[in-house]
Amino acid sequence: MGASLAARPDAVRDRSSRRHRRRRLLGLTVLALGAAVAAVASLAYGAHPVPLEAVWRAITDPTGSEDDIVVRSLRAPRTVIGILAGLALGVGGALMQGHTRNPIADPGLLGVNQGAALGVVIAVVVFDVGALTSYVWFGFAGALVAAVVVFLLGTVGSRGSTPVTLALAGAAVSALLYGLISAIVLGDRQGMETYRFWHVGSIAGRDFAVAGQMAPFVLAGLVLALVNTPGLNTLALGEDMATALGRNVRRTRVLGVLAITLLVGTAVAACGPIAFVGLIVPHLARAVTGPDYRWLVPFAGLLGAILVLAADVLGRLVSDDSLEVGIMLAVIGAPAFIHLVRRKGVARI
Repeated sequence: MGASLAARPDAVRDRSSRRHRRRRLLGLTVLALGAAVAAVASLAYGAHPVPLEAVWRAITDPTGSEDDIVVRSLRAPRTVIGILAGLALGVGGALMQGHTRNPIADPGLLGVNQGAALGVVIAVVVFDVGALTSYVWFGFAGALVAAVVVFLLGTVGSRGSTPVTLALAGAAVSALLYGLISAIVLGDRQGMETYRFWHVGSIAGRDFAVAGQMAPFVLAGLVLALVNTPGLNTLALGEDMATALGRNVRRTRVLGVLAITLLVGTAVAACGPIAFVGLIVPHLARAVTGPDYRWLVPFAGLLGAILVLAADVLGRLVSDDSLEVGIMLAVIGAPAFIHLVRRKGVARI
């Protein structure tokens, strides 16, 4: 009798765990379908609507018609880049908020945005690079250097990197880089124009060459992010507890910073700083998954892809000139985040 009573709580926990797992798997399936629907909408809708059957023909059996050109040359690269950028920013935001234990941390906190911007400005002004497929490499290099500098500054001291030191180092480096960018572009009109267009945040005007440049880095960043999730779960208990449980805190931090740099650096270099995706998406994902980063990270990635594609399609529909995705997300994201905070409070990290 006593053994039966003792076993009952374990059985209840097992059933509860299975229910949570089924709910999360169902949620991932729904989000994957949502991303597919958003991708189809991105191919079909805009200033020149394309019927769904024509979209399918353009993909499977193109004949060179106007619809084929619109879908294959203009919208297909834009859709692929939107998916890659959304995945990268959503996952990067989740990792950033986890590592800093700051619910309002943005992926650009490590100086990645300003580092990429400086790389783009140097490419245009100093090296006279005009093609996006060329200066995207400078943007990625700038993002990588900025993140490394922030991490090195954040690790100075006996305790190594902490959420506070990383945030302070990121703020200081970002301010310095912003000053350098301003000093460079103010004296060069071409640099100013390129920087202004890039800084809006856009997935338009990019071709499959840019998507091909992004894909390996985003894939590598996603793999590192998934590897980093068990360490993030342990760090959520506190660094002292994580160390007591045998977790190498420094290695976990390095892995997380590298994943964030690859993901966010690639997205920002190719598309410019797209605001609010990395800030809002982790909170939406956490409302479904809870604090377990093994589930939160894939949820955040899919939600990020859906949000970027949906904002891009909406920008095409509300204006004949197609408002850039960075503008649409700023307009939608700010009130949405305020509403989220006022209604439910900032989600606990």
